[in-house]
Amino acid sequence: MYEQTVRKKLAQDAKEIFEAIVERVKVLDPANSRRWFDDLVIKNFGGGLLEINCPDMESAGFLQDNCIGSFTHAAQQITGHLVSIKFSADGKVVKSKLSEITAEPRLHPDYTFDNFVVGPCNRLAHASCIAVSNSLGTTYNPLFIYGSAGLGKTHLLHAICRETRNNLPKAKIQFLSCEEFVNRFISAIETGSLAEFKSLYRTVDLLIIDDVQFLREREQSQEEFFHTFNALYDNRRQIVLSADEAPGQIPSLPERLTSRFRCGLVTRIDAPTYETRVAIVQKKARLRGMKISDEVAECIAGMVKANIRELEGALTTLYAMTGTTGEEIGLDIAKKALGERETTGKNVSITDIIKVVTAYYDVRPADLQSKKRSQSITTPRQICMYLARKLTSHSLEEIGGHLGGRDHTTVMHACDKIGGLQQTDDKIQSQLVELTKRISR
Repeated sequence: MYEQTVRKKLAQDAKEIFEAIVERVKVLDPANSRRWFDDLVIKNFGGGLLEINCPDMESAGFLQDNCIGSFTHAAQQITGHLVSIKFSADGKVVKSKLSEITAEPRLHPDYTFDNFVVGPCNRLAHASCIAVSNSLGTTYNPLFIYGSAGLGKTHLLHAICRETRNNLPKAKIQFLSCEEFVNRFISAIETGSLAEFKSLYRTVDLLIIDDVQFLREREQSQEEFFHTFNALYDNRRQIVLSADEAPGQIPSLPERLTSRFRCGLVTRIDAPTYETRVAIVQKKARLRGMKISDEVAECIAGMVKANIRELEGALTTLYAMTGTTGEEIGLDIAKKALGERETTGKNVSITDIIKVVTAYYDVRPADLQSKKRSQSITTPRQICMYLARKLTSHSLEEIGGHLGGRDHTTVMHACDKIGGLQQTDDKIQSQLVELTKRISR
C-alpha cells in the first residue's frame, strides 16, 4: 500500500512538472507554440531523460525540428538539472532530420489543404495542387508554382505530400529543398555513391523540389537534375517544383531546363487581398489556440500587408505579450503590440545592423558578404540575418541580397538557427541583447 502511494505521488509530481515545462515553452518560444501542446504527455521521465509522447509522428517531427531547444531549456529551468529531451509517437522515437535522408518526408502538421486559406491570389495554385495529389503524373506534370517568399508555396507542397500519402499509402515520395538536392548530389560525388543517389530520386512516384531557383549557376547539379527530370517525366511520375520567379525569369538557368519546367502547368501565387489576410489571421490564431475578435483580425490584416509570414509574426508578438492566459485579445492590446512592432524597425536599416555587428565581432563587411564559412564569419553573418529579420521590415530576399546575394532559404535557416541558440545558449542571448541595444542607439 505504501509503495503504491509513493508511485502515485511520483507520477503526480512528474505530471505537474511536465505541465510547468510546457507552459514555460509557450513563453520561451511563442512562434512555435501550438494548441495541441496540451495533448502532449510524459512517456518516461528519469535518469536525466524526458521522453514526450506526441499525438502523431508529424507533430513529433515538428517538435524535433523546431522546439527541441526550447523544451530542453524549459526542462532545465523548471527542474534545475540537466535534462535531455526525446519526442515519440506510435511507439517510435523521432530522429534528427539530418539522419533520415532516404526516409519519407517530414511534414509540418499545420500545412494541410484544410488549413490553407483560398482567395483570388492563390485559387488556381490550390486547385492544381489538389488535382495533382489525386492523380499523380497525369493531370499537370510538371506542376510549377512561383511567387514571392511567404505566400504559401511551401504550405501547398506539404499538403500535396499529405494528400498523396492518404490516397496512395505505398507511394514513394521525395520532398526536399533544391539546396538539399544540390548538397546531397555533391556528397554523393565525394563518397562515390552516385548510383544510389540516382536510384533514390529517379524511381520515386512523386518528387517535390522547393526553391528550384537555387539551381542557378550550378552546372553539374543542373545536368543531374535534367536527367532526373527526364527519367521521371518519361515514366509518368509526378514532378512538382516551386520558385520565387517564373521559369523563364530565373537567371543563369539553361533553356533546356526552363522549357521542361514550362511543359506542364505554371501557376503564380500573389500577395493576399485584405479579406484573405483577415481569414488567414483567424485561421492561424485558431491553430495556436489564441482567442481574437474579428476586430483584432481586421486590425492585423490592415496593418500587415507584406506576406503571410509577417502576419504570423504579428500573431507571435500578440501571443508573447498576452502570455498563455487564454483570454480573448482586445483591440487596444493588438494596436499596442503592432505599434511596437512597427516602431521597432522604423529607423533601423540593414546597413546599421551590419555596421554594429562587424564592429562587435571585429570582422569586415566584405567578409560577411563573402563565401567564407569559418565559424568566426558564419556566426556574425547569421546574427546579421536574424537581427535584420527581427528589427526591420525587409523581406528575406532583401536581407540575403545585402549579405552576398544569398537565397531566402539561407536567411530562413540562419534565423531558425540563431533563434534556437537564443533559447539555449546564454552567451548568444546576451550578445543579441547587447547588439540590439547598440543598433537601437
